[in-house]
Amino acid sequence: MELCCMDQLKSQPIWLLLLLGLGSVSVFKCSLAILRWVYINFFRPAKNLKKYGSWALVTGPTDGIGKGFAFQLARKGLNLVLVGRNPDKLTEVSESIRAKYGQTQIKTVVVDFSGDLSEGIKRIHEAIEGLDVGVLINNVGVSYPYARFFHEVDEKLLADLIKINVEGTTKVTQAVLPGMLERKKGAIVNIGSGAAIVIPSDPLYAVYAATKAYIDQFSRCLYVEYKKSGIDVQCQVPLYVATKMASIKRSSFFVPVDRWLCSGCNGLDRPMIPVVHLTGPILFFGACCSWCLSLLLMLGVCGSALQFGRRDNSRTPENKNRQQFLSLPLCASFFV
Repeated sequence: MELCCMDQLKSQPIWLLLLLGLGSVSVFKCSLAILRWVYINFFRPAKNLKKYGSWALVTGPTDGIGKGFAFQLARKGLNLVLVGRNPDKLTEVSESIRAKYGQTQIKTVVVDFSGDLSEGIKRIHEAIEGLDVGVLINNVGVSYPYARFFHEVDEKLLADLIKINVEGTTKVTQAVLPGMLERKKGAIVNIGSGAAIVIPSDPLYAVYAATKAYIDQFSRCLYVEYKKSGIDVQCQVPLYVATKMASIKRSSFFVPVDRWLCSGCNGLDRPMIPVVHLTGPILFFGACCSWCLSLLLMLGVCGSALQFGRRDNSRTPENKNRQQFLSLPLCASFFV
């Protein structure tokens, strides 16, 4: 059988052999990518976040995703610097964490990201001075209170979206990064949004989606700039999450709770991680089905093309087997 296949290959024109090679390489690369995705998301051991440092700074920790991160980081043994606007809520969250994880040291910093940001950043500098802050969670952000056209966005909301989502994340990163560079280790997790990355557009939330697109590109650039300095930078891009900002009160099959997102920290060696709960695997499965259907279609087309392109007697059993043997790699070459 092997000799028969080799004889068939030797009798084919060079262009067909090139297509065969390209198709084989493409299938191999696709298989490796799928195996790597499965390993990273389901089998790779969780990271020891304490290797980055003994302290973590979390912005927007009083609700939703930020609160979930604060509890998860405390569970992993990190001390916390909680940065938020409401001192009462900061105290409440701090007491809840201490009640559950008694060994956790907690500092709170009151910063109104929509107000005097320079004064707030100064307070953050003072709070983290002398601390081994190895993990930064840039979670603070705002969205629209409800969907609206761009021309209906008032000046206050427009200013808050840009100042909190863009300037706030940028300046907090600028405040924490020098200490990480000095220690040659650190991890920065920026919370983006599927509104900017996963879906092609997000009408009626234009400015919010644009600010999250900035977060994604900012994270990608920092990842490249500081990868060799021992600093991992990641942008998490969740879709719907059961949080106050998203106005979703209950989790469901497609909408995770905020605590689930902290698992994305296991992939800190990647610049971007889509956190889409069960929607992700479902979309991936749908893409695989679509790919398989396209493959079957191309098999039929290529098989027919080979059959009609033959000048010799294509109805002999030998040539029929040869066409079936060649149709699959020829088809695969279309996916390079």
